[in-house]
Amino acid sequence: SGSGKSLFLRMAADLDPNTGEVWLDQRERAAFTPPQWRSQAAYVAAEAGWWAPAVCEHFPADRMDMARELAGQLGLAAELLDAAVARLSTGEKQRLALARALLGDPPVLLLDEPTGALDQASVGRVEQVIRARMADGVAVVMVTHDEALARRLGEQRYHMNERKLSAA
Repeated sequence: SGSGKSLFLRMAADLDPNTGEVWLDQRERAAFTPPQWRSQAAYVAAEAGWWAPAVCEHFPADRMDMARELAGQLGLAAELLDAAVARLSTGEKQRLALARALLGDPPVLLLDEPTGALDQASVGRVEQVIRARMADGVAVVMVTHDEALARRLGEQRYHMNERKLSAA
């Protein structure tokens, strides 16, 4: 905690000031407009933002069928998409934020503690969805305190200590 992991992801997502270089498909981040970059490298915060009172307002109307399907894959009732955000648990919000990011089909997912508020059954469902996306070629950069999850999903693992990244 406090070593800079979340900040690292936010900088990669171009949400916080930074001076580093980030590349995607041989194009530097600077070659993209910020909205273009964020559609390519989707950031899912540990506590995602919800700016409208209804869950459905956070999803494109033309992709609601896919959102409901993703909700089911993540162990959520499709009816939650019709609920008020205030009714959601932390874990439901976390999984719906992941679904929201996945709807854009980004080639890169930047995930900050995507299973931090979940029980083991929900962790398993999230892991299956992430694993399926990875099998489809999506690159995943994930911050987690869960070493077992990192071992199960990570092809490359790193530790962050005092804002310095090193191989695990």
